Amino acid sequence: MTTPSPERAFLPINIAVLTVSDSRSLAEDRSGDILVERIALAGHRVAVRSIVQDERAQIVAQLRTWIQDAGVDVVISTGGTGLTGRDVTVEAHRDVYEKEIDAFGTVFTMVSMAKIGTSAVQSRATGGVAGGTYLFALPGSPGACKDAWDEILVHQLDYRHRPCNFIEILPRLSEHQRRK
Repeated sequence: MTTPSPERAFLPINIAVLTVSDSRSLAEDRSGDILVERIALAGHRVAVRSIVQDERAQIVAQLRTWIQDAGVDVVISTGGTGLTGRDVTVEAHRDVYEKEIDAFGTVFTMVSMAKIGTSAVQSRATGGVAGGTYLFALPGSPGACKDAWDEILVHQLDYRHRPCNFIEILPRLSEHQRRK
């Protein structure tokens, strides 16, 4: 694992946290709590936090709202990435992606394999970009949220991380929209 580059300054970003659940409230949202805690500990800001039901249209609407919000750089959702009929978060994310970050799911699976073995094949964690905003869909378990943050996102969302990271290219994500 690499360490932060000392010649670069930390750049805090604004992260929205979305929990997808038919049964949880904010008071019962352990996975959302874990993400909020880790985001703050890393030095970033939680821009907004919300819960929506496992309904594709509701998830898409919330993602699009936050993509349009200049105060949100990253959206991390938790829940709805499994294989059951109600698990539609991945499809909702893909409805809004301009580009998918294919390797995010692959790296998440590698991290999960080390923790839960072949059960990792049941996750469909995904990442992508839309409207200059990063979007990540994580499983709803607290352990999966810890793993995704601690092993992947905390590093890629840190401008000091070398040899490259998501933050250094954040200003360029929507450059195609500025072309004439």
